[in-house]
Amino acid sequence: MPEQTTGSRPTLEAVAAHAGVSRATASRVVNGGAGVRPPLVEKVRRAIDELGYVPNHAARTLVTRRNGAVAVIIAEPEFRIFSDPFFEQQVRGISRELTAHDTQLVLLWVEGPGDHERIARYLGGGHVDGALAFSLHNDDSLSAVIAGARIPAVFGGRPAPGTGPTVPFVDCDNRGGAREAVRHLVGLGRRAIAHISGPGDQTSALDRILGYRDILVDADPALLCRGDFTEESGVRAMAELLDRRPDVDAVFAANDLMASGALRTLRERGVRVPQDVAVVGFDDMQSVVRSTSPSLTTVHQDIEGMGRLMVRLLVRLLEGTGPEVPASVITPTSLVLRDSA
Repeated sequence: MPEQTTGSRPTLEAVAAHAGVSRATASRVVNGGAGVRPPLVEKVRRAIDELGYVPNHAARTLVTRRNGAVAVIIAEPEFRIFSDPFFEQQVRGISRELTAHDTQLVLLWVEGPGDHERIARYLGGGHVDGALAFSLHNDDSLSAVIAGARIPAVFGGRPAPGTGPTVPFVDCDNRGGAREAVRHLVGLGRRAIAHISGPGDQTSALDRILGYRDILVDADPALLCRGDFTEESGVRAMAELLDRRPDVDAVFAANDLMASGALRTLRERGVRVPQDVAVVGFDDMQSVVRSTSPSLTTVHQDIEGMGRLMVRLLVRLLEGTGPEVPASVITPTSLVLRDSA
């Protein structure tokens, strides 16, 4: 059996010799090929572990026509990505599922339309096998950029109709979750229920407005105030609502950060929660919920699980299993009752 020179990089030939199999068999195991009996697969994997063999990426790419990397594109500026725990949770789910498939994550974010050319060059350069993109905006051409790269893709969040070719997506039941939140506030006897919405160019925010209006068909427009999913926008929106409608007795905010901002304004104005104004958020992000006082009633969505589902759909596209375009997934939501409503 050939000896490994101290300090040298183990070769595929050394792995094959150590496992007592042919080089072709070892190569099929390393590159995920079929047709190798399980006992031989186990021998090769044991040899890889014992020798510390690391496949040559360039050679493996030639064999498998895969790079072992996926681009994760977040259509938000850098400050949003690192200040909003939603992105942290979704990227965590994506990262863990990609790791389970022995695939690297390449993170790209979009500060503005000027970044589209850079992303198009990178995606079209053969560096990644596919793309996962979320937080897309309706007036953004990013979906067309991804389509132009001609690589498999999955979106996080329902894309707006007519914004590009059919791409599978993973989203939660935004409209149904909003309906449940507002129905709960109505059941508490609240009569002037306000809504702090997200940006008008994202389908998640628009669907949550629709859910609010499903329950409150004749809601006074003065009870609706737009935010941008940041805590500061919740602070400002709550102040505007109190000034416009001093009789407001409940607020449904389209995410937990804006609900947290609303709670801050109510506290500063001396308004009691939930006695005077009940507050409900959306997301159930534990890092936000733990910091609110009183503890926030909110709509739960499985953010990390949605990230994992995005990867699983993309793997189906890459492996060519199942239908050519996998069915999109809408995950359920549930209302988590705490002290704020």
